[in-house]
Amino acid sequence: MTHDSAPARTQRSAPMFGSLLTAMVTVFHDDGSVDLEATGHLAEQLVDDGCDGLVVCGTTGEYSTMTDQENLSVFRAVKDAVGGRVPLLAGTGSNDTEHSRFLCLEAQKIGMDGLLIVTPYYNKPTQAGVEAHFRSLADSVDTPVMVYDIPGRSGIPIEPESMISLASHPNIVAVKDAKADFMAAARVMAETDLLFYSGDDGLTLPWIALGASGLVGVTTHIDTPRYRQLVDASLAGDLETAQRLNEELLPLVRATMTRIPGAVAAKTILHWQGRLPNNTVRLPHVTPTQAELEQIRSDLSTSVIADTLTT
Repeated sequence: MTHDSAPARTQRSAPMFGSLLTAMVTVFHDDGSVDLEATGHLAEQLVDDGCDGLVVCGTTGEYSTMTDQENLSVFRAVKDAVGGRVPLLAGTGSNDTEHSRFLCLEAQKIGMDGLLIVTPYYNKPTQAGVEAHFRSLADSVDTPVMVYDIPGRSGIPIEPESMISLASHPNIVAVKDAKADFMAAARVMAETDLLFYSGDDGLTLPWIALGASGLVGVTTHIDTPRYRQLVDASLAGDLETAQRLNEELLPLVRATMTRIPGAVAAKTILHWQGRLPNNTVRLPHVTPTQAELEQIRSDLSTSVIADTLTT
């Protein structure tokens, strides 16, 4: 595929998973049990505010601290809440290929629209092992796969040669990139039809300028409408508007993504906005310390959402 080919423009304007996706938190009750009703309500809010896709039980959804049945129950709850309105991707990654296969097959039975599968972490396989992992899973399902490349968590990157090879699989259609290697991504975009999504909230504008289809974000919980405007302006080539919106969102990115884990920060800020009943997380996450709370409050004090906070 060439840079100026019609297929690239078509994919860019109408990506199959949407262009603004939030990697949702999973809401818990005060006792740590899964709050399916509140999670479904949050999904409705996100879609009403401008998300045209959602990731359910990804890293931010704390899937790795939940049982398989809890994860599947959240898939069902979000599908019941907004299924049919926007594409829903199920987080089904694991460092155990067979465990991941089970989750992929169950998510497919539930009717999820896509699967977000992270690079197998901790094991640190070779690139041949990484490719075999993804191919084996993609062979097992008919549901399209978004590969999640995040070496900061998985310990290894997916090299461009591996990504180009994986793109030949008919079920592997997209990449969530959280390694910010623009040269590697540019090569893969030039040589494949893979849809790329920014996995770094603060790099949305440069990613789309490079040719990405949109954002899978966490800060998008906090000000979905403004992120909707940023993505739309970036995709439309309205650089002046996109730069202004990007600058307005920077304090939110600092507050949500640089102080403490994104899941913890997002839940805390959503609670301050009155949109979650609590900010409960599961170990090994813990709620913020007083010093961390003060840093986050300082980041948000002069931000565009300052007047939405109740604390």
